[in-house]
Amino acid sequence: MPSAPSFWYRKPRMLARALSPLSAVYARVARSRAARVTPYRSKLPVICIGNFTAGGGGKTPTAIAVAKLLQAQGTRPCFLTRGYGGKIEGPHLVGETDSAWNVGDEPLLLAAIAPTVIAANRADGAKFIEGLDANVIVMDDGFQNPQLEKDLSLIAVDSGRGIGNGLVLPAGPLRAPLDEQMGNADALIVIGGSGDRNPLFPVVLIRSRVFYLCALAVCRNRSRPNKNHPG
Repeated sequence: MPSAPSFWYRKPRMLARALSPLSAVYARVARSRAARVTPYRSKLPVICIGNFTAGGGGKTPTAIAVAKLLQAQGTRPCFLTRGYGGKIEGPHLVGETDSAWNVGDEPLLLAAIAPTVIAANRADGAKFIEGLDANVIVMDDGFQNPQLEKDLSLIAVDSGRGIGNGLVLPAGPLRAPLDEQMGNADALIVIGGSGDRNPLFPVVLIRSRVFYLCALAVCRNRSRPNKNHPG
């Protein structure tokens, strides 16, 4: 994966300001596309591990940690991921014969912990998982993807980089305006130390026990039959 431009993580200067009009266009296009999508409501609870910015940020290790905590309580999670770097569009259940060439590197890491489904279309992926022996979906990335409703969205934040210069792509690292993203987030998980270089301003520090209890509560509540999803 190409490294992020260094100016994303400095105070906005000439280049970032010059790109700001394109950021506004990017945000409008993303907002318009999302408005045209009717999200699918899965029969299973959906826990999304995402971030506010482009690139890494600790999503996959956090998704693995959440899945392990749920497994420890007898829950049967299944990962749902895009499979960046792979060739398969899916839905596809990662198996022993798969390689990084066709599914990407991260799905192989996830599949070592729990069943893992790759799907370019997250709604189709969730429907596929509903037919497996799973009772909760853990999404690795996809926070900004409007195709699938989330019951709980946990945002991984790199404590050293935070949100960078606070601008939207391509002027900065944000995938969408911060205020819009914050409105859809349930908790922030800060990865790393104190982040003295560029900390995310006022941030909620979430310890594993806290987000674990939130995730478990979602699983228990959404696993019960209701009028929309009988059985």
